[in-house]
Amino acid sequence: MSKNTTTIEKYELKNGEKRYRFQIYVGIDPLTGKEKRTRRSNFKTQKEAKLELARIKLQIDNGTFFKQVAETYLDVYNLWIKQYEKTVEESTFIKTTGIFRNHILPIMSNYKIEKITIDVCQKHVDEWANKLKHFQKVRSYAAKVLNFAIKRGYIQTNPFDYVDMPVALKKKQASMEEEEENFYTREELIKFLSCFEEEQNVKAYTLFRLLAFSGMRKGEALALTWKDIDFTGNKIHINKAISRGKGNKLYLKSTKTGVARTIAMDSRTLDIMKEWQKKQKEDYFKLGFNTKSPNQLVFSNECNEFLQPTKTRKWIIQVQKKYNLKSITTHGLRHTHCSLLFEAGAKIKEVQVRLGHTDIQTTMNIYAHVTAKAKEDAIQKFETYLSI
Repeated sequence: MSKNTTTIEKYELKNGEKRYRFQIYVGIDPLTGKEKRTRRSNFKTQKEAKLELARIKLQIDNGTFFKQVAETYLDVYNLWIKQYEKTVEESTFIKTTGIFRNHILPIMSNYKIEKITIDVCQKHVDEWANKLKHFQKVRSYAAKVLNFAIKRGYIQTNPFDYVDMPVALKKKQASMEEEEENFYTREELIKFLSCFEEEQNVKAYTLFRLLAFSGMRKGEALALTWKDIDFTGNKIHINKAISRGKGNKLYLKSTKTGVARTIAMDSRTLDIMKEWQKKQKEDYFKLGFNTKSPNQLVFSNECNEFLQPTKTRKWIIQVQKKYNLKSITTHGLRHTHCSLLFEAGAKIKEVQVRLGHTDIQTTMNIYAHVTAKAKEDAIQKFETYLSI
């Protein structure tokens, strides 16, 4: 019997529907010397299966058959994600798989990789733009899989490269983001911290004071140990951060940019941290923990382990509601620090280094926003002064 002879068989899906499939010999792999076979399935009729089988046999006879290892977008994604995992931080990998799971795979998984057109990609980019704030990121990730397909020889070009980005929608979203100012003015920050001080939650007050006066990221602050604090030199060494990895577990990693930095701190904030260190020692001793180790976390939970990042959100919302304060996020304190640095006369490069921005454009964007706010305040002061 010829190796090209194959049988089409019928099978049943879980919902009871009938389908047809076949497997066919396509030659010897020159690399391994082993037989190569390809499979086709999910044909609704036996006629469809026969037509596909005939087409493949003709390609084999003509020597033009190319065994496609990955047939669908999902097939390519499964190959790509294994390689991608080796190139990024665990936390980044988790976020990426979440984007695919929630926004990309549900609509693109079953597409035949060579049948994906510009129109198909345009349709989905428009859909993402209508419902997602950061739709550009979703489009970028979806395109990475097709770039991988090009490298593997499955397709020649990436249709995502040719879609038209919804510019008008992007401008609308940018306008909305500007309206939602995620930072405090000098007066608002003073009020915010005084309310936390009044609450007598020393840990929370110390943490928010540190974030507002250092500009460090929340993950960096929650990874600090007491040996990172130089009370003598009034400095803090920022060389790590906590992040969420597989199984929802928190773990230590490098800073977001992968670069450590040392920042100068004001003496009042460091005095507050000393007060917290003393109280931590007393409180945790009662819980059975010795906090004298230099590797002791500055901010930890009741089990003396990493403090859950979500805890800061609960603290900040509780105080904002109780005292009727402007609503900003914990990350908004980093933006607050950056804005107030500019208002105090700091130079752009100084702010970039202090906040650990690798791209100065990030710093420039905040600077532009603060400048616009200053101009707005100036005209209001002018109007008040004239009182006409």
